Amino acid sequence: MCIFAGMKGFWQLLKRFVPPYKKYLVLNILFNLLAAFLTLFSFALIIPILEMLFGLNTNTYQFMPLGSGSLQDVVVNDFYYGVQCIIERYGQSTALAAIAAALVFMTGLKTGSSYLSYYFMIPIRTGVVRDIRNQIYRKMTSLPIAFFSNERKGDVMARMSGDVTEVENSIMTSLDMLFKNPIMIIACLVMMIVISWQLTLFVLVLLPVAGWIMGRVGKRLKRVSLEGQNQWGVLLSNIEETIGGLRIVKAFNAEDKVRRRFETENEAFRSIQTRMNRRYVLAHPMSEFLGTLTIAIVLWFGGTLILGGHSSITAPKFIYYMVIFYNIINPAKDLSKAAYSIQRGLASMERIDKILAADNPIKSPEHPVPLKSMEQGIQYNNVRFRYGDAWVIDGVNLDIKRGQTVALVGQSGSGKTTMADLLPRFYDVQEGSISIDGTDIRQLNVTDLRALMGNVNQEAILFNDTFYNNITFGVESATREQVEEAARIANAYDFIMASEQGFDTNIGDRGCKLSGGQRQRISIARAILKNPPILILDEATSALDTESEHLVQDALDKLMHGRTTLVIAHRLSTIKGADLICVMQDGRIIERGTHDQLIAAGGAYKHLVDMQTF
Repeated sequence: MCIFAGMKGFWQLLKRFVPPYKKYLVLNILFNLLAAFLTLFSFALIIPILEMLFGLNTNTYQFMPLGSGSLQDVVVNDFYYGVQCIIERYGQSTALAAIAAALVFMTGLKTGSSYLSYYFMIPIRTGVVRDIRNQIYRKMTSLPIAFFSNERKGDVMARMSGDVTEVENSIMTSLDMLFKNPIMIIACLVMMIVISWQLTLFVLVLLPVAGWIMGRVGKRLKRVSLEGQNQWGVLLSNIEETIGGLRIVKAFNAEDKVRRRFETENEAFRSIQTRMNRRYVLAHPMSEFLGTLTIAIVLWFGGTLILGGHSSITAPKFIYYMVIFYNIINPAKDLSKAAYSIQRGLASMERIDKILAADNPIKSPEHPVPLKSMEQGIQYNNVRFRYGDAWVIDGVNLDIKRGQTVALVGQSGSGKTTMADLLPRFYDVQEGSISIDGTDIRQLNVTDLRALMGNVNQEAILFNDTFYNNITFGVESATREQVEEAARIANAYDFIMASEQGFDTNIGDRGCKLSGGQRQRISIARAILKNPPILILDEATSALDTESEHLVQDALDKLMHGRTTLVIAHRLSTIKGADLICVMQDGRIIERGTHDQLIAAGGAYKHLVDMQTF
């Protein structure tokens, strides 16, 4: 049947995510089988009722023990024998009541079995969706920074939220139908073959035609759904950019411009959604029409055979046959609806898999070299790196001794931040190497490498949490006393204690309740608590006012004491005491030396100092 057309991706999805829930799947299938069995045999009670009502069966039955004939003959004969005994002793009315009561009882068992099949399916649905979310988040946190440089943040968020929700609403909610309905369809087909294989053969010619028509529409739906999810990612990116840049939007009176852009993209999304939903709602009426057409053809064909005396089944059995056939139509319609839903979900799963299947080039080696501390220093050996075609770092050699403070200065775009990002392997060098104590950092475990380093950036990256949890971020075993001491060293203790709940005060989204200087000092406290042997300071004071800079610089001086430090600075006054200052230009180090040496040389560094002094 074409109900399963295009379902290859669905079965692959189940192979990936369902195995941990095998026991629930087995129980679901068992209760679905029981429900199908009870459905068929509860409807089988219709035949004796019809024969009794219309006086079509005048046979006399004798009890047959098991083994005296085929199982089917024995069961049918003994059932009629029991009905005959009830009629003879209690009358036809009582026999009808007994059969009706048996029908109600078996229906109760059937509905109970159906409930239990749904009951054991729910942990699979909820568990698979949870596992998909966990896998995306784990993958997202493991991917290198370069991946997110090429992706819209809003689109990544759309895949995490909208696409996973679509998988939940379409694929997971269809699992019930996809495991229950085929069982019912197969059970009904088997019984139909038992009753009349000739009539069933005619039915099996009709059903694939209807299924093929449904499959053609469903294939188009998946393509439109993929367009819709992509456009939703564009919309989310637009919203994220607008919120992040709202200050600039208002400052430049650009509200109308961003509104027009959003409304254009929103209209495109509405158009795609309209096409998709129109095609989706076509599933039920189309399947109902095709099902009714098929029933009408079978009813005409079978009825003609019986009326003409050319059929091997009686009229009551034909009615039972039609009841069973009707019980195929409803599950088939549900399956067609599920197939439509799954096409939508598979479109979302394709977008999710772009994250799950993304390659992470920043990997730990299979047998990493152990390194828990740094004894000698860091060496950049003829390092070259580029993001696109042009080299951002072009043949840099730099030796940083243990305990030294090395400053990188130069114009924007000269490669300073990239030099710092290569050290913790946010990116990997493309030529040359970076070594710690003579060992290429690509031979080290990535976790061990980054454990050696602490970062303080120009923009203090804080989380919507308390002071305490922001300072202890990444440090599992810190005590309260250690946290407070780190805050004191970072000149943050006083303003923390002046807040409403001290260290347990929430600082807001990205620390929005704090000033720039306060955010930076929390960031420094976090680095102090980590106590790393290597520090990377990326323009940590460039965005601060003079007073805040003084407090932050004092905290940085305490943090840098006794550590190997790589400093990126625009304010040259902050790195006068550095052991080595390197002036970068177009990805190369064009001057190096101490502050006094470079001033005496009268080159590019002195020019930068003179400009800032002026």
